[in-house]
Amino acid sequence: MRDLAQDLLDWYDVHARDMPWRVPPADRKTGVLPDPYAVWLSEVMLQQTTVAAVRAYHAKFMGLWPTIADLAAAEDADVMAAWAGLGYYARARNLLKCARAIVADHGGDFPQTNDALLSLPGIGPYTAAAVSSIAFDQPSVVVDGNVERVMARLHDVHDPLPASKPKLTALAAALTPQTRSGDYAQAVMDLGATICSPRNPTCALCPLRLRCAARAAGTAAELPKKTPKKKTPTRFGIAYVVRRTDGAWLLETRPENGLLGGMLGFPTTDWSDTPDPAPPVDTDWQTLNTIAKHTFTHFHLELTIQTSTTDVAPTRGHFVLAADFDPTALPTAMRKVYATLRHD
Repeated sequence: MRDLAQDLLDWYDVHARDMPWRVPPADRKTGVLPDPYAVWLSEVMLQQTTVAAVRAYHAKFMGLWPTIADLAAAEDADVMAAWAGLGYYARARNLLKCARAIVADHGGDFPQTNDALLSLPGIGPYTAAAVSSIAFDQPSVVVDGNVERVMARLHDVHDPLPASKPKLTALAAALTPQTRSGDYAQAVMDLGATICSPRNPTCALCPLRLRCAARAAGTAAELPKKTPKKKTPTRFGIAYVVRRTDGAWLLETRPENGLLGGMLGFPTTDWSDTPDPAPPVDTDWQTLNTIAKHTFTHFHLELTIQTSTTDVAPTRGHFVLAADFDPTALPTAMRKVYATLRHD
């Protein structure tokens, strides 16, 4: 097992991906460790989001709030607006809760151990392991989808996910070294992202190819196996787009709990099989001929769009002057409503 880890580290020393939140392996060998704030921010952003999408958001956040204290002091609405488009908005709310807890309870210094990190709001087992390993070189076991795939192929595990997660985690733990743990964690994730990819793995370039059981058995391309997912349901709703005669837009902040919680958007009905009409203004409505579609993790959403121009005071939400209205600060589902409106 130690030889496997060393083979992977030797490969990583040459092929490590360049990430703005990383310290290159040559520098880490001299004792340089990354900014734990930058590492934590990247790991939260990377949950169910691609590296390509995260790079720009990470740079934006580090530019706006370069330290954990800066983020903790930020206005909620500003952080939610900066997060808009990245999805899974509970992550942004937890980001603020965690930043404020670190400043209030830890003097602005990140806890270094896995257990201490787990005590913080919004940090689960994966994030705690990743931050303690990557930022502080703790020998924590970091397991994401890339690591699961590498372990399943390396050991030719045919038990389907998610039931096989404990087994794959145990196999990952057996490989995790006590030294250079942070580099190792990033190495195995890089291997899964660049060589041991979901489709058409490039086995000929893999540093572990001679010891890979799935490569020897010819089963690498079919692993890891997964339990078939249920059909994704579709929910429906109505989005109400209201403009005042001076051009102002009616927006509302969604409830903290639930999808798009705390985000600014157009007023809507509930999202269900049979949504109840819930117009925010007593006025005449025009229904567009096209609908806005968006897919969340567990369902598809189809929003009928109703529009109106009125100076009647709304029963909920507030008007935002046209000069202050920024559609890029809206969550993606609401951007799609706006785009549909513009092209109808």
